[in-house]
Amino acid sequence: MPRSVSRGVVALLLSCALLLTTAACNSDDTKSANAAAPSASASFEKQKLAKTRFVANAGLAAGATYQWIVKPYRAGKFKKGADGRTFALVKGGLAGAFTYNRLKAALNNAKGDPLLSKAVAPLSSGIESLKGLGTKLRKGEAGDADVGAFEKIINNVKDAGKSAGAEVKDKVPSTSELSGG
Repeated sequence: MPRSVSRGVVALLLSCALLLTTAACNSDDTKSANAAAPSASASFEKQKLAKTRFVANAGLAAGATYQWIVKPYRAGKFKKGADGRTFALVKGGLAGAFTYNRLKAALNNAKGDPLLSKAVAPLSSGIESLKGLGTKLRKGEAGDADVGAFEKIINNVKDAGKSAGAEVKDKVPSTSELSGG
């Protein structure tokens, strides 16, 4: 048998085996077993994990904001003619996009805990306002008000978390985490 035909036959056999395996897993017996599983402990774990995940995501957002936006801005790294300006702007832009992404994830995590959800709900419009600031930072167009907006939103998220029993502490992400989002 030619090599391409044998590869085709092997691929076909593997596909059929995979199809039959997944079809067998989707029988009525497993559906009824899943429906009978108790959900009280699952909802408690879900809430507990929601707070933990909120703290982790908000902490990463806060750390990125301070390390690569606020601190370099205060040091004058974003000003025209500053040493390392281009690198600082690129990192600031990445940090802005990363912060927005992590804050959106934190908002989604907060939905799993009733108290945290109520505390964070008023902040969603403020977090949405950060959407384009990463690009503004990267282009070197950010000013005091833009950097202040990042600080204000982060502080509001920290305060909301603290009031709901989920204290957020800064956790600086690595450069690879910034670019990987």
